[in-house]
Amino acid sequence: MTSAQSSGALAEKGFTGKMLNVDLSTGEITVERPDESLYRKYLGGYGIGARMLWDRVPQGVDPLGPNNMLGMFPGLLTGTPLFGQRWQVVCKSPLTGGWGDANCGGDFGGVLKLAGWDGIMFFGKAEKPSYLLIDGDNVQLKDASDLWGTGAIESETALKARHGKRASVANIGQAGENLSLISGVCNDHGRLAARSGVGAVMGSKNLKAVVALAERKIISQTPETIKMLRSNLDDFVKPLKDFFHTFGTTGITAMSALNGDSPVKNWGGVGVVDFPAEVSGQINGGTAINPKMEKSYGCWHCPMACGAESVESTNAKYPYPRHTHRPEYEAMGSFGTMNLVNDPDAIIYANHLCNEYGFDVISAGVSISMAIECYQAGIITKEDTDGLELNWGGAEQVIEFLKMMGERRGIGAVFSDGVKMAAERLGHGAEEHAMHIGGQELPMHDPKLQPEYHTTYKLDPTPGRHTQYEGNKRLGKIPAAPKDNRDYANRGEHHKGASEYMHVINSGGACQFVMMAANTANIPSWFNAVTGWDMDLDEMMTVGERISNLRMAYEVREGGNPRKRHVPSRVTGETNEATHAGPLQGVKLDTELLETDFLKACDWDTETCKPSAAKLTSLGLPEVAAALHG
Repeated sequence: MTSAQSSGALAEKGFTGKMLNVDLSTGEITVERPDESLYRKYLGGYGIGARMLWDRVPQGVDPLGPNNMLGMFPGLLTGTPLFGQRWQVVCKSPLTGGWGDANCGGDFGGVLKLAGWDGIMFFGKAEKPSYLLIDGDNVQLKDASDLWGTGAIESETALKARHGKRASVANIGQAGENLSLISGVCNDHGRLAARSGVGAVMGSKNLKAVVALAERKIISQTPETIKMLRSNLDDFVKPLKDFFHTFGTTGITAMSALNGDSPVKNWGGVGVVDFPAEVSGQINGGTAINPKMEKSYGCWHCPMACGAESVESTNAKYPYPRHTHRPEYEAMGSFGTMNLVNDPDAIIYANHLCNEYGFDVISAGVSISMAIECYQAGIITKEDTDGLELNWGGAEQVIEFLKMMGERRGIGAVFSDGVKMAAERLGHGAEEHAMHIGGQELPMHDPKLQPEYHTTYKLDPTPGRHTQYEGNKRLGKIPAAPKDNRDYANRGEHHKGASEYMHVINSGGACQFVMMAANTANIPSWFNAVTGWDMDLDEMMTVGERISNLRMAYEVREGGNPRKRHVPSRVTGETNEATHAGPLQGVKLDTELLETDFLKACDWDTETCKPSAAKLTSLGLPEVAAALHG
């Protein structure tokens, strides 16, 4: 196998100035040294990923073919002291057919940066199962045949035993190997870059894992940056920081089922009716989940540490091991409120199984909700399920169905690629029960409560993505939204700014929850401290806008038109299944106003979503304008 060697000390900046190109078909590994201007224009993460995908993946490639790129990119701040923990995977999505990205925490992004690399770009397909071993500047492909068929947690454990405690592993489980369109890339025994089907792209390349080893100290850990870190930590919103540290995102589950935030019963139910307080309270984060946890957990050098790891299960029906991750809110919602399951052990075990298989917990839980509703409607029968009865609240049946999906066994194989594919395979009106937009299962936040989520779910290049909107007031550059969430006018400029802010956060490698607590007006100072730049808030927001436009340009180039995506009527309130009672009673979104207001603010065509030539040119993307407009 070919290895890449590089020499020279790394610059003490937030970026190393080096990336890896790996041709899996030939085994050739080359080092690329981008100009510093690339980082200033796109930061890192999927910002740089968008530039690379646009430039290097020909139009119309098969997402599961060898010409697709699988890119792994830590953010600009990742590996530095200043609030960077996250990394992203980019590719052409096999789930949606257009732009694809997935965001992940854990320690892999930081270790990859400390090993000396700002990104890895995989092309081609390995002849046999392989993994990439990165030990500083020594990089080589290794045989992974003995690991193929193992779960993501199991194979990570094996690779750490093989390469030592300082190894950090990003890998796929059986779902990715089996090319499940709802599979992700796993690190830290269960932190997943979960969405867009990125695990299937990794599996299509016969790539089991990436192992990174590093000895370096934290990048840019100078007295100046440590002083800045301490002063900014003092400025955190302490109640928010304490809440997330104590309960994690799990802490909002019970109340979200009742206030209209969390969808219930496959988006057809109402929390106060179908999952009332005496039921949903049994999966309360503080009283039900936390007592099953052994210790707190944080992603790489995170100041909030919102995770936790469990004691070993004492429930024989749900035998999750010690140090299983506490489920996040999305797992609690997709397996709990969506399926009316209120057994905390069952939800923790479902979360563990998803981590082992490498399933996106949102897509897996939503797929099971669809299966239950199809069973109730007679679209699938007891004969189809090999005798398994599917009922709301049936925790044991939910777990068994999840195992069938992970093993592509029986009826599980029908649902193992998500609800859109399941509906196509089943027919007979199954699409009515498939809660997706553009192929991506919907997350656990109802836009009838927060209307910007409708525009995000439908119009972002990655549909059904709740993490692309956060209206941070402390930033000072985002126009305010109307205070009444049932007032749908004049939200476009606010939403444009809020989404572009999130592109900065994601490409910067920061966590959304850290940014909720931090004074985000200081972000340019953090970037400047680890780069030597003189970026201000205006330039920073222009970077976010540039990334936003390039992601959408890629989606449009590949034939996508978010404006034409179908949104289930349960989500918009067109039907009253989920709005006949409770806090969202009678709510119906003005989708036309929300969508056109946002598109006009962005200077994107209101019929095609194509960014205007003038907008692209003003953002320094004339070649993209020429490609889209001729």
